[in-house]
Amino acid sequence: MDTRRGLALVRFTIGAMFVWVFFENLGKGLYTPGGYAGLINYYIKAGHAPAAWKAVMAQAASHASMAAPLQGMTEISLGILLVLGLATRPAGLVACAFLASLWVSEWGTAWIWELLVPVMASLALAVGRAGRTWGIDAILARARPSAPWW
Repeated sequence: MDTRRGLALVRFTIGAMFVWVFFENLGKGLYTPGGYAGLINYYIKAGHAPAAWKAVMAQAASHASMAAPLQGMTEISLGILLVLGLATRPAGLVACAFLASLWVSEWGTAWIWELLVPVMASLALAVGRAGRTWGIDAILARARPSAPWW
């Protein structure tokens, strides 16, 4: 297997992870204001994130009626984009930032490597143009090869 195909496989895997997590969280009620606020408040109380980040999390928890569906939309959108290989570079960068924020939020409550590997893999998807193999980006790149989105 060459590098391009390997990166496409990673892209599909990270995308499938986002889709899976969306449906798992939906089933747990974590996209409801109460479920979301409860989870975020747990991270604030039990976690070791920096105080400044805990303040950001507290704002998200206090606005859970907006933040909860926004998180759900982010997760399912990133999953679909990555599985399809569409706008892979921006999706990879957003996934990297999103997963990094979750990683910091979970410090002290989860295994340190649980999200760090997907964070770095998402960055590699953006840098490596992973959508140009087995993805819609390959078709778009033929029409506009210099576009930064694929």
